[in-house]
Amino acid sequence: MKHLTKYLGLIILLTIFGCSQNPDNTSMEMVDEEMVAPTTEQKTTEAVERKLIKEGRVEFETDNLNSTRQTIFEAVKKFNGYVSSDQEYKSPGRRSNTVIIRVPADNFDRLLSDATQGVEKFESKAINVKDVTEEFLDIQARLKTKKELEQRFIDLLKEAKNVTEVLEIEKQTGQLRSDIESIEGRLKYLQDRVSFSTLTMTFYESIPNETKFGQKFKNGFRNGWDNLIWFFVVLTNIWPFILIGLGLIIGIRIYRRKK
Repeated sequence: MKHLTKYLGLIILLTIFGCSQNPDNTSMEMVDEEMVAPTTEQKTTEAVERKLIKEGRVEFETDNLNSTRQTIFEAVKKFNGYVSSDQEYKSPGRRSNTVIIRVPADNFDRLLSDATQGVEKFESKAINVKDVTEEFLDIQARLKTKKELEQRFIDLLKEAKNVTEVLEIEKQTGQLRSDIESIEGRLKYLQDRVSFSTLTMTFYESIPNETKFGQKFKNGFRNGWDNLIWFFVVLTNIWPFILIGLGLIIGIRIYRRKK
């Protein structure tokens, strides 16, 4: 019993000490500084795979918006990517389309090349690569440490002799589990950003602006055609009366001539 109490007290003290040094102000932190992350010497001696987040953004003009869109979607399918956002805009003198593409990092350059084939000039083009290797390793080390500490609490819970000890251990375990889930979420996010690169493509088609006079002339022609159609529709509905009227006029003229 005394041994369990001392052991629990030691873990809590180490946990509190770790929390005071936690830059994220989480309730639980690494128990031992050596368990937080590899030392500088260890990092330099070990072969570390770089974790890179690649993002790109391009904008260009096209003569045919639909044809360019089809080319882009064919490239996305070819290189196993997917479209996460597809937006169309229309403004005076311009129709544009913005597509956000997620593609496996190894296929980023090839997809960009295929999707922009035939483009002579880019309005803008930016490719950015962010190295998150250090953050990735730090998160992995923190996650490993917290899981080891969680296992210690679980083992300690099996030795608890009274309700007070059980409640205290479960409280610490709950806080630790919350931290673990938060770290796992961040790790999963980084893995997704590293595995799939993001490419934002904006392409547009210019539409010639019409003058006010040209617009009025166009509207007038359209209105005149509509009125002509309605005129024939009206004639179609009153043709019997027109025939009667013509018959009366012809009859009157004949009658006058005879008289």
